[in-house]
Amino acid sequence: MVKNTGQPAYLQIADELRQQIRGGSLAPGAPLPSTAQLAEQYDASLSVVKMAVGLLRNEGLVIGQQGKGVFVRDDVPPAPPPADELAEIRLTLRDLSERLAKVEKALSDRR
Repeated sequence: MVKNTGQPAYLQIADELRQQIRGGSLAPGAPLPSTAQLAEQYDASLSVVKMAVGLLRNEGLVIGQQGKGVFVRDDVPPAPPPADELAEIRLTLRDLSERLAKVEKALSDRR
């Protein structure tokens, strides 16, 4: 289930699927659950799930086969090494996301 952390839902879903792929619970060649199944599992819209899967495609972790589904690639690229700069960027993005969520909430409360 997607958590109300300020991080966009598609990033949370992509992060979890990425961990499953890198951790081996989604093995090379294994199909991902359907978009509808993932939407139900994460209590998210189909478009949010499609964005998450698209992100994993762009990273080269999964590949789509027309009419068959989306599968974990056999040759999953190794995870990039952790970098201090990347960690700092992620923290900044998380902070900005949280601040934006507060602003959006404040604006919606005014209506």
